[in-house]
Amino acid sequence: MLEGQKLRPEDRTAGTGVPAGRLLTWLAWSALAYNVLVILWGAFVRISGAGAGCGAHWPLCNGVAVPVSPTLNTVIEFSHRLTSGVSGLLAVALLGLALLRSPKGHPVRTGAVLSLLLIVFEGLVGGVQVLLGLTATSTNPARGFVQGVHLANTFALLGALLLTAVWASGGPRLRLRGQGRVGWLSAVAIVSMLLLGMAGAVTALGDLLFTPTGMTPLDTVRQDFSLSATLIQNLRVLHPTLALGVSAYLIWFAAQVAGREGSGRALQPRRWKVALHALVGLQIVAGVLNVALKAPGWMQLLHLFLACLMWLAVVMLCYTAMTARPEPHGAAVPAGVGA
Repeated sequence: MLEGQKLRPEDRTAGTGVPAGRLLTWLAWSALAYNVLVILWGAFVRISGAGAGCGAHWPLCNGVAVPVSPTLNTVIEFSHRLTSGVSGLLAVALLGLALLRSPKGHPVRTGAVLSLLLIVFEGLVGGVQVLLGLTATSTNPARGFVQGVHLANTFALLGALLLTAVWASGGPRLRLRGQGRVGWLSAVAIVSMLLLGMAGAVTALGDLLFTPTGMTPLDTVRQDFSLSATLIQNLRVLHPTLALGVSAYLIWFAAQVAGREGSGRALQPRRWKVALHALVGLQIVAGVLNVALKAPGWMQLLHLFLACLMWLAVVMLCYTAMTARPEPHGAAVPAGVGA
């Protein structure tokens, strides 16, 4: 059960607010942590240039189930496929256990189904990249689009796994209807983070294919808009520009919903406001360093890891805001928050 969680009568009767079993809870949180590692390993595959290690074959590797006498790139790419396959098995186990250990109507079932569907789609998008040759040194503009969709689905998968783990731990059901202003603000936060992540995927791809060579960031921008520049280069400036606006909105949004009262310490929006503010600050620093250092691989991995944590913090902030109650009348409420 989540720390400090208090069960309300309506939660008990609706099948929410009730832990779904220790094993299911452990599996859900483990699947979430494992998938973050898989995402980072997938980024390493891209950064190392090993994306074509299995040739233009999928789901087979170089036409066989298990490669013989593989090169280093083949080992790297094949290991990523194996770890991704384990993610799928975890999703299947999570759904099976959710059906066995939770009552009908429990939200953990919905989360497990959604997680499995997103895992399947994740694999299909990866397969499309391989079959169309959008790997390694390919500068096809379609690669940027597929990469962006891949990142958006990855974020959606992490969000689904997070909510599944929260519901398995006894978190209340998420209500989408009747949220009013908080619902719209939360929707904008979610969509903004997805767009920022997609833009970041394109920028990371540009940094891989067209390593910044200018003395200053301004020189890189000039290079990106030269007559010989590709579309991927043209779009590279979008992510840092969008990051400033999205960061400002998230800081403001967190302040607006922080005054709502959750059902336990772990479900207090103000706790996630603090976490989100800290992660936004770290991401800004990481982004500046990434540009200053001309996007080395280790910095890209750190930037992506912080992006995953920031996305999860946004999801939790939206979740806690939409499952919490406004502060009692007379309590201090941030300016602009509706009753």
